[in-house]
Amino acid sequence: MNNSLQTMYIEMVEKALDRYVSTQRCNNDHVLEAMRYSVLGGGKRIRALLVLNFNRILGGAANDAMEFAAAIEMMHAYSLIHDDLPCMDDDDLRRGKPSCHMAFGEAIALLAGDALQTLAFETLARNTSLEPAQVLQAVRELAAAAGSRGMVGGQTVDIEGTAQTVEQLTGMCMMKTGALIKCAVRLGCLSVGADEASMAQADIYADAIGLAFQIRDDILDVIGSTEELGKPVGSDAEQQKATFATVLGTERAQSLAEKLTRTALDALKQLNVAEDDPLYEMTVELCSRKK
Repeated sequence: MNNSLQTMYIEMVEKALDRYVSTQRCNNDHVLEAMRYSVLGGGKRIRALLVLNFNRILGGAANDAMEFAAAIEMMHAYSLIHDDLPCMDDDDLRRGKPSCHMAFGEAIALLAGDALQTLAFETLARNTSLEPAQVLQAVRELAAAAGSRGMVGGQTVDIEGTAQTVEQLTGMCMMKTGALIKCAVRLGCLSVGADEASMAQADIYADAIGLAFQIRDDILDVIGSTEELGKPVGSDAEQQKATFATVLGTERAQSLAEKLTRTALDALKQLNVAEDDPLYEMTVELCSRKK
């Protein structure tokens, strides 16, 4: 994703994240350091890019959606901190450096994640460019995506190991990974007051690309390297977790990811997005990414 527009969006999001995290005060500087370490420590910013690109293709202004883009990255960072904890996925490496709990200890990591989650909602509420009803709906969307109907519910299924079939894995991934990706797309639509027809196509896109993204993640856990991914590989196999890659095999899993990507691209075409549009190109890249 070297497109100049996407690069500009990422720079805008980084500045917004730095600005909003800098507003926080705490008697324990370690919590603030851990927050910055996690949310400003790199990453592809895919969710923020989805917010801003859907805002753009539907005729909006990026500044109207910046709080939404920053908030969803805070929520994502919180989820990664907690996912890496020993009681969850127990991963020591994230984005090529020690996981938050390895750098700051489990207690501080837990609290930093909690603080980023609450800061996400505070950041949403800072949006004064849009109508209050739009901001309130954004709060509802993010809360639902992060809670028991979304990430938390999906993570529960994951740690209990009850998803064994393709259908069960699909349901789990639509919550654990797909919910926040869909939320990003919907926040972009909300920022321009999109009509029902546009929102329906956006939902089709989000459901397809969210699942394709997770399938590609599963494949990379098998064929990728720690150096490329910046996180441990093979952990799913070590924990004997069923994934799309283990249930279908990597070739069939990739075929499914490509099929889902075509569905997402068809939805973009319904929204009059051209093949040379940065969002279209980003969508194609997500299915073939190496990290």
